[in-house]
Amino acid sequence: MYDARNLVNIADYPIHIDSEKRDTVLKTVRESLALDGCAVLKNFLTEDGIAALTKEADAVAATAHRSYNRTNVYFTADDETLPANDPRRRFYDRSNAFIPADNFKSDGALRTIHDFDGFDRFIHDCFQEDAFYRYADPLADVIINMAVEGNGFPWHFDTNNFTVTLAVQNADGGGAFEYAPGIRKGSENFSEVGRVLDGTSDLIKVLELEPGDLQLFRGRYSLHRVTPLVGSTPRYVAIFSYVEQPDMVGSPERTEQLYGRTLPIHWERAGKRKDAYID
Repeated sequence: MYDARNLVNIADYPIHIDSEKRDTVLKTVRESLALDGCAVLKNFLTEDGIAALTKEADAVAATAHRSYNRTNVYFTADDETLPANDPRRRFYDRSNAFIPADNFKSDGALRTIHDFDGFDRFIHDCFQEDAFYRYADPLADVIINMAVEGNGFPWHFDTNNFTVTLAVQNADGGGAFEYAPGIRKGSENFSEVGRVLDGTSDLIKVLELEPGDLQLFRGRYSLHRVTPLVGSTPRYVAIFSYVEQPDMVGSPERTEQLYGRTLPIHWERAGKRKDAYID
């Protein structure tokens, strides 16, 4: 049994207590999110927290769904009616692995942090959204992304409106997080997406996250990728997902791609998203 106060660096981030220090943290995070849809809380975890999450990830790493395929930015099928250089027709090798949410026990380190008193409220206060819910997907509400040498994740948009990631363990090299802030906020903006894919956009930013860093990101609107990894040490990143719509789950197609299986709930709720963005 874990105590979240030993896993989270509450000295620097007293997220569970209303205080001047918490307000200061919120102000900094909100400014970063307003600037480019991304904020990083350095050393959010304690050393014990990093060790506990690494141990848990190691214990369930064998359950990860590994996939090697070619995808476009939107995870959709090719459309031959579009021009050849349209972003929807540009496909890239994807190699990655996700440890699905149902592998993490309620009393394990990951869910202890997720269920920490005040965690959801703090994230909500950071994003300042009227509609804010935990992702209801039983395979994806809180997961760990695992990647090994040669793996990377090409340019893509997230299905979830708000994503919170926690760096657990870095590979020996590579694994930089690159993103183009908010380029489809309000429209698909295919022309700028194409420039990112061409390597000619001047909007791209690069982050080098360290174990224990918490990142808040609006990945539904910002094109982003993880660069290929180097070395024998696997990269672990925990992902906490939040959305604007209650009871939202992933589409059956996307869920099958990422986790290798679906559950009845994915088919029951298929097509019920309120937004019209391409997944």
